[in-house]
Amino acid sequence: MSAEDASRTSVAPRLRVVVVGAGYFAAFHHRAWAAAPRVDLVAIVDADGGKAAAAAAAHGVSQWRTDLKTALDDFDIDLVDIAVPPDAHLELIDLATAAGKAVICQKPFCGGLAGAERAADLANRRGATLVVHENFRFQPWWRQIKLELAQGRVGDLYDIAFRLRPGDGQGPSAYLGRQPYFQTMPRFLVHETAVHLMDVFRYLMGEPDWVQADLRRLNPNIAGEDAGVIVLGYDDGRRALFDGNRLATHPAENRRYVMGEAWVDGAAGSLTLDGDGGLAFRPHDANTAEPILYQSQPALFGGGCVDAFQAHVIAHLLDGAPLENHAAAYLTNLKLVDAIYASAADGARVRL
Repeated sequence: MSAEDASRTSVAPRLRVVVVGAGYFAAFHHRAWAAAPRVDLVAIVDADGGKAAAAAAAHGVSQWRTDLKTALDDFDIDLVDIAVPPDAHLELIDLATAAGKAVICQKPFCGGLAGAERAADLANRRGATLVVHENFRFQPWWRQIKLELAQGRVGDLYDIAFRLRPGDGQGPSAYLGRQPYFQTMPRFLVHETAVHLMDVFRYLMGEPDWVQADLRRLNPNIAGEDAGVIVLGYDDGRRALFDGNRLATHPAENRRYVMGEAWVDGAAGSLTLDGDGGLAFRPHDANTAEPILYQSQPALFGGGCVDAFQAHVIAHLLDGAPLENHAAAYLTNLKLVDAIYASAADGARVRL
């Protein structure tokens, strides 16, 4: 924020936000911004004016527009939150950063590495804040697991595994109810979904040294892969395993809450995460696990990860707190995604 923007009120500076997008997932953005302290959700933008108007009304927002340029001309804005499909990302980032605004952009960020590098370069040259809305690492169970690891609960870490089983990928109607474009994505499971867990693994374990992957398509009604196994290797012997299958299920009241189950193994014991967000620790020599209590919001997507991510950005822009997921750092995830596809295509381990 500029000094002029921050001085609107000397007591409590506020962040003025416009969201571009009124689709399925954008609604989570709208709700979280409308509920956030120190934020004014100024307007919602969508090319479909009816959807923009309906979304604005649903969240108590008085203004909506059908294009970002008009919104930038009409309103005093600090932050543009982009929640539309990837083919529109780069143009919107260009427009917003040229106007001197901070930007959050959904993933798949600019559709892949080439577009993302251009966006990051634009932001860097213009001195603009550009953040990728990668919210899985802000899910409360992963934040708690990070804390448990930092406190040495499992001892020397051996491996982390996540088994993705949302069960939404069967038959000709797969994904049509929420995000129908999933059916036509030539790169699907890794590009759209597993990238979340690759970011989580990096958040918990640091940067891997190599990757090996086996990917497959089980549902013939979609274009891309919907199942696969990915191993991230660390030269010190640690491993991270992603085992994904969007057709199969796991036990959970809401299979989209955690979307699977996780195991974290170390010399002193193991952490387990179930599909309802239950976290437990079993000491190395024990047969029973001890529940770990932590704060979560079960009624919200991902335990409240959208709210937590947005609070993180608010703290950066208004208070100068450190920032995760800025665009330049996020490029590592996209390079990792490309390496996963290269490994699967060649049937070989790829050094990173």
